[in-house]
Amino acid sequence: MKIAIVDYGMGNLYSVGKAFTRLGVAAAATSDALAIRRADKIVLPGVGAFGDCMRNLEACGLVEVIREVVAAGKPFLGICLGMQLLFEGSEEDPGVPGLGILPGLVRRIDAPGMKVPQMGWNSLELTGESPLFAGLPAPAYVYFVHSYHAVPADGKVVTAVTQYGGQVTAAVGRGNLQAVQFHPEKSGTVGLKILENFKELEQ
Repeated sequence: MKIAIVDYGMGNLYSVGKAFTRLGVAAAATSDALAIRRADKIVLPGVGAFGDCMRNLEACGLVEVIREVVAAGKPFLGICLGMQLLFEGSEEDPGVPGLGILPGLVRRIDAPGMKVPQMGWNSLELTGESPLFAGLPAPAYVYFVHSYHAVPADGKVVTAVTQYGGQVTAAVGRGNLQAVQFHPEKSGTVGLKILENFKELEQ
């Protein structure tokens, strides 16, 4: 099995790769379009600002590659900003189009009286069917660092939420396209279980 971690200069590549290594899976960070197309599964991490990430993806020639592999039905996992990039745009950088794979926008967390970004551990509330969450404990705690969250046009794609001054989108999914706002690679045994479930996804 070949897992490609998309390297466009804006992701937590080492931690994600190390987590897969702990699961006995070889996951290689790459910016090579052919290697991404040939991979069995693809992971899109992301750290930083929405606009910078999209500009880097464009500069690396990877926007259409990502759209292609998702359209082909390959198991695909977006992590943190890698989840937000799947949508049409973000309030963080108005006017910068996202990948547009999922309809909807990314909006700033509205949490009056609370610190934004949300930073730390929070529990998941599972709201839909997702292969990522099979066998998780209840409640399942995961690690978040973010100021923005996805607001899908179709609420049916939301597979988990968390509470932070209100309801915040924690995960979305549609078939083999799955994405999480939190960091599974920083979420201990729960995060490893989520990555293991992704490893078991079949096209």
